[in-house]
Amino acid sequence: MLKDKTLAVLGAGKLGETMIRALIEAGAVDRGRVIATARHPETVEARVKAYGIRGTTDNREAASNADVVLISVKPQQMAEALASIQGAVRHQLVVSTATGVTTDFIERGLGDSVPVVRTMPNTPCLLRAGMTAIAAGTHARREHVAVAEAVFGAMGRTRVVDERHMDAVTGLSGSGPAFMYVVLEALAEGGVKMGLPRETATELIAQTMLGAARMVLETREHPAKLKDIVTTPAGCTIDGLLELEEGGLRVALIKAVVKATQRAAQLGGRTP
Repeated sequence: MLKDKTLAVLGAGKLGETMIRALIEAGAVDRGRVIATARHPETVEARVKAYGIRGTTDNREAASNADVVLISVKPQQMAEALASIQGAVRHQLVVSTATGVTTDFIERGLGDSVPVVRTMPNTPCLLRAGMTAIAAGTHARREHVAVAEAVFGAMGRTRVVDERHMDAVTGLSGSGPAFMYVVLEALAEGGVKMGLPRETATELIAQTMLGAARMVLETREHPAKLKDIVTTPAGCTIDGLLELEEGGLRVALIKAVVKATQRAAQLGGRTP
């Protein structure tokens, strides 16, 4: 679906570079049809050299020559990015990764009934193991959503959601990797406390977390049921689970998602 399309990535910073790298490594795009932009010429040069793509510091030039415009900037920079391409984008599909920025805001910034799709990817997209939620704007049709699914499907899983859920998506899967790293680190520390070498403990729990996630995705069973399979009567696991409950882990994780969701709304200029 993407082979015959030219992609402009406006804002080839960390996330922008992640998308470029993942798309090229997945063979989803022709590197000669990718145009990256950045504020600083040295950043553009680095991306061109690293990936064999085209590059420019001119957003308008990149957008004018693209079929799909991926805007990967911070929320605070979105208004400026939209102003830089206003009038140059008409028939092109615009895909945003900016946290908290609504499709309505982007549509008003571009005008002319431009099709806009809002996304929320996460950092495991770098390893093509990401999770990206996709929401269509007013003028985006099914074929536009399909293009966005093709872009982010090359980086992992995708899920089409109603835009009203995007702040919650940001708080859950967008911020989620950071929460999981804290859990992983803490469990590894438990292994170290019990005498395991740190490298061994980290590998053990990282693979365990990966395997547990795959069990949920591939069996489609409720996590509580999978937990019960591990938890044998009067065994080791139930004692550990009791400690987690007494420590308030479950409530703390729920609150983490709530707070991150509220912050996503604030970044978009909305009251949580």
